[in-house]
Amino acid sequence: MIRRMPAFNQEITSFRVKEDSQRDFVNLFCIMHNARFFIKYKLHHLIFWMLILGLWYYLRVQDYSSEEKAFKISLLKTADLALMIYTANYLLVPKLLYRKQYFWFIISYLGMILLSSYGKMQIIGSILNNPDLFSINSSNFKTRIYDNIIPHFFLVTAGVAIKLVFDSIRTQQRLTDLAKEKAEAELNFLKSQINPHFLFNSLNSVYFLIDKENTDARKALHKFSEMLRYQLYEGGGEKIPVEKEINFLKDYVDLQKLRTDENYKIEFNCAPDVKDFSIEPILLIPFVENSFKHISHFTDGRKNEIKIDITKQNGEMNFCVSNTTEDGILNGKQAGGIGLVNVKRRLELLYPDKYDLKSKRERGLYEVQLKLKIDAQ
Repeated sequence: MIRRMPAFNQEITSFRVKEDSQRDFVNLFCIMHNARFFIKYKLHHLIFWMLILGLWYYLRVQDYSSEEKAFKISLLKTADLALMIYTANYLLVPKLLYRKQYFWFIISYLGMILLSSYGKMQIIGSILNNPDLFSINSSNFKTRIYDNIIPHFFLVTAGVAIKLVFDSIRTQQRLTDLAKEKAEAELNFLKSQINPHFLFNSLNSVYFLIDKENTDARKALHKFSEMLRYQLYEGGGEKIPVEKEINFLKDYVDLQKLRTDENYKIEFNCAPDVKDFSIEPILLIPFVENSFKHISHFTDGRKNEIKIDITKQNGEMNFCVSNTTEDGILNGKQAGGIGLVNVKRRLELLYPDKYDLKSKRERGLYEVQLKLKIDAQ
């Protein structure tokens, strides 16, 4: 009995290994069965082209002297077609067609097909040990052109058409989401809106109650009144001149400065050429508000700083906000607060593929950078 124990233990261990392997296989299958896994890693593209390769080989294998040559030529034709379709869909269409450079798109499109087809024919001639097969002086040159270039043109055009259809569907869905969110925002705005005339009359009354010698308080109330007016009358509308948004930011920063002392350093820099274009209202204020909310509160002589820079370069508005943070404090809310989440969602809907938003925290400094492609008024 004692001598059989090691064998029995080995059987148990072997059984467990097999059981673990089966469990891992099932888990792997479940992961791969998830459609999002395929989409994330573009596996559906790979499977599609493998099917095309197999079909191409199956239909043409009898046309060649050996299966090896048939496979090489099928692989070459499949790779050549895939390369042209991906070049057209991910380079020519977004860089030229969507930017309305139709002439250069047509030239590049036809040139790509001609060069790729010619190169493919030369390689096929080499595989078949017949370099003159596709020579201009060849008797069947016109037939080879007809069999290679024209099918390429229609196949690549079909691939581009599918790309355009999917892009159109995504654009339509984005517009539908935007219209829905805008309707909900307007409804919420109407539900929460107070009578603006009553509010401004009340502010005017408070303004005149303030001692005339207290100019700081009067200026602060006046700025607050202008900010409120901007939010009520401009914030729910369409795009506005960027100058109005900048003035709104300046008023907000001036009001926040009233709460600070000599330990705080607030900088607001806006280049003179940041003008003559429109942006969505109330788009930048959440970043500035966030910096004041999460600024450090050093009392050991170190400065608590906020810096705001707005510039314009190469058709883009560059907006940067940074603030000091305290060591050992994780400002998780600063990187993912509700306000910033809403701004990111607005950017996705209003500026699809036209913005770049980055944030980082290092050496006691939190920074947000927004690059926005702008359209002139």
